[in-house]
Amino acid sequence: MQLRRTKIVATLGPATSSPEVLKSIIAAGADVVRLNFSHGTPADHQQRAAMVLQAAKEVGRHVALLADLQGPKVRVARFTNNKVQLQEGQDFLLDPSMDLEAGTEEAVGLDFPELGKDLHKNDILLLDDGRIVLKVVRVSEEKVYTQVEIGGPLSNNKGINLQGGGLSAAALTPKDRADLITAAKIGVDYIAISFVRNAEDMHEARALLEQAHSNASLIAKIERAEAIDSVVLEGIIEASEGVMVARGDLAVEIGDALLVGVQKDIIKHTRRLNRIVITATQMMESMITSPMPTRAEVSDVANAVMDGTDAVMLSAETAVGDFPAQTVEAMARVCLGAEQHRNAYKSSHRVDISVHNIDESVALSAMYAANHLDGVKAIICMTQSGQTPLLMSRIRSGIPIFAFTPEAETQRRVCLYRGVITHPFDSDVLENSEVNHIAVEQLKALGVVKDGDIVLITKGDYVKAHGGTNTLKVVRVGNQIQ
Repeated sequence: MQLRRTKIVATLGPATSSPEVLKSIIAAGADVVRLNFSHGTPADHQQRAAMVLQAAKEVGRHVALLADLQGPKVRVARFTNNKVQLQEGQDFLLDPSMDLEAGTEEAVGLDFPELGKDLHKNDILLLDDGRIVLKVVRVSEEKVYTQVEIGGPLSNNKGINLQGGGLSAAALTPKDRADLITAAKIGVDYIAISFVRNAEDMHEARALLEQAHSNASLIAKIERAEAIDSVVLEGIIEASEGVMVARGDLAVEIGDALLVGVQKDIIKHTRRLNRIVITATQMMESMITSPMPTRAEVSDVANAVMDGTDAVMLSAETAVGDFPAQTVEAMARVCLGAEQHRNAYKSSHRVDISVHNIDESVALSAMYAANHLDGVKAIICMTQSGQTPLLMSRIRSGIPIFAFTPEAETQRRVCLYRGVITHPFDSDVLENSEVNHIAVEQLKALGVVKDGDIVLITKGDYVKAHGGTNTLKVVRVGNQIQ
């Protein structure tokens, strides 16, 4: 039985608005469903979340909900005729004092009046994901005078990035603060914070979550140039439960040439700190209109998988694409193929680092045994919080990790952990002497193991205690198990 280790995040949108399509993408392999808060009302998000959970129940799979906040995307305003054509060498004015609906080929308004305060002469501005390039000539009060270096069509509300980063816009806008509260009320499992500058942005989001009495995990989206500084990045990672390599805006700010190396570094750094990592943006972009991915897209996804990403994300492909279920199926197929390569399960995680927590030492011991003891086919991790299977999932292995838990919240949360499969299991209702035997029999019934296979079991002496895992047991299927 071949089990996929890398998880798939699918974004909701018009193409996935019906219960039938939702069920099809979940059945095809979507492990996490993304609610894009850049679009829609609170009522829309509430309705979609309920539809997702119902669809997952009908399909018989557990899925997690991810709320992705819009963040402070700096944009031009609107043009009188919706679009203009900019010519190389012409002057172009960014003027926050202009009517937001009155843009022309000479000037346009801004939704971020403070832009001029962040700019200096000769700075490079990248519009519409880098398709338009402007060079700053001078800044007068709030007005930014530029010269077009690369022209082309520019339409309403296109984004603005500063090459090299450094825009001062705060990560959490008033809209984001309100949306975070909405996400908390919905009961999402993860909340992604856009355009994170530093750890302080994540601490602020954490404080708002606590005020909303939410247990959601925080994902920091790495899409600003200043966030990839090694010290800043480490602070962001440690302040979060995970990060997203948001390659769209990140590539615009740092340049395409550096993106692949930075992506690899972020994945490695995040896993070293025992956090989860999602790789996102244009992973199967061609499948918006095509039923098959390109070879370049297949290589891109496979590369992220072999680097150890926990999840790969689909955006427009499932939100507005013509083939949402086929895209998820293709993504799953590519992930499974990449996971067959030895680099996908050969681990060097923390081999030279001392640990201080008992649960982490048990997790490391279990994974060492899984990777070196002949005959191991599965790991059963009995957990309340999901912390021990998270620690296990940081270590590359071809052995599936089953998170046996009675907690519905934990069942959804582990859907994002690489190589972890959730399984409802309540040991409290069983006699202690029966727990291990019944757990193994359930894996046997699922077709995961058979007589003669070895299963590793981790659990704690104390029920419902966070960080309570302190026991590793090695058992052989078919023998008497206690």
